[in-house]
Amino acid sequence: MITTEIRNRISEAIRANRANYPSDAKHAASLGITTSVYSAVKNGQTDRVLSDANWISIGRRLGVSLRGEMEWRAAQTPTFQFITSQLEICQAGSLSGIMCDLPNIGKTFTARHYVKTHANAVYIDCSQVKTKLKLVRKIAGEFGVDSKGRYSDIYDDLVYYLRGIDNPLIILDEAGDLSYEAFLELKALWNATERCCGWYMMGADGLKEKINRSIECKKVGYTEMLSRYGDRYSRVTPEDGKERKQFLIGQALIVAKVNAPEGSDAATIARKSGGALRRVYTEIEKLKRD
Repeated sequence: MITTEIRNRISEAIRANRANYPSDAKHAASLGITTSVYSAVKNGQTDRVLSDANWISIGRRLGVSLRGEMEWRAAQTPTFQFITSQLEICQAGSLSGIMCDLPNIGKTFTARHYVKTHANAVYIDCSQVKTKLKLVRKIAGEFGVDSKGRYSDIYDDLVYYLRGIDNPLIILDEAGDLSYEAFLELKALWNATERCCGWYMMGADGLKEKINRSIECKKVGYTEMLSRYGDRYSRVTPEDGKERKQFLIGQALIVAKVNAPEGSDAATIARKSGGALRRVYTEIEKLKRD
């Protein structure tokens, strides 16, 4: 059962997220609730306005922990600064880009943080919506466009909405997990929203390999897709192994300094992590439990 404390945390997250939407109605639609229920929650009512399933769904979408995980503050790592800068450029100029780099360097955290602090920007975890239908419905739902009904209507409504709002940005994480049909639909969406919408695709080295292999095999759509996303892959980590290790440890040190308990040795945490940011989180979590 969802406790009052959890409902209150989710309500706070809803109010904080409101700034990213042009109206209460669009925000309510993106959360999957009616405007009347939304109004009640926004005004502080949490008892008997939503089912536990609804609270869970909204909490998941807004990144609210159900078990009271520790607060994690954004650190100005090179990865955070690089991706944030690229996202700002893509959103402001309705441009597109692809980033292919190592896992566990903060790509997803940065993208999620950006969406929380910038209006008309949405984050899509493509590993959860691999097919064309699920992908487009998810994008529509994140913008508050009706994602139920006939697919052709959802697609047309989404395009119409994206062409009508200020500087929308769609961040596609784990893009290498998308089906071929979904990739082709992304090309169609890009065409339909050219110069009206920014797109940013992210993944590990597997995404780059998938696109390059598909281009070499002359698979329809991939050359055009890469062209629309700038014809190049961005990365922030150094290619050289020794430099890369120093880079990763340096990032881990920056994150540890911002998030470790007072009096902790950030350098030790960074060394133990080996530069993996999820490991930094684990090491700090251990310290906070002790």
